[in-house]
Amino acid sequence: MKVLCYKRANETLAEIPFLKQQGYYNTAVNRLYYACYYAAVAILIQHGINPGTHSGVKQMIGMHFVATGRLPKELGRYFSLLFERRHSSDYDDFAYSSAEEIDELLPKATAFIAAIGDLLKE
Repeated sequence: MKVLCYKRANETLAEIPFLKQQGYYNTAVNRLYYACYYAAVAILIQHGINPGTHSGVKQMIGMHFVATGRLPKELGRYFSLLFERRHSSDYDDFAYSSAEEIDELLPKATAFIAAIGDLLKE
């Protein structure tokens, strides 16, 4: 299951250039978050943690990986930022993402997923 979740994280990340090129910026923010979410779920599964909600995943990543130093605080902040941006782009009536926002968030998501990949190998 964890392998499938991590694979899905990378597949979802690969969607971003197409979405950006087509001007689907809000959708790209959504997919950036979900790519990180899938990676986060993979590492939680590996450690027998099943939080059940998006907020729970964020909280468990913070508690079990960021607070313990297994993930840098900066990466924990990236995941929280993506969580907030995804929520805003999906649910706020007048929230519009931009190409610049995608350019800002893509490296953060890529770094988060790569760090999770390293942890999965331990």
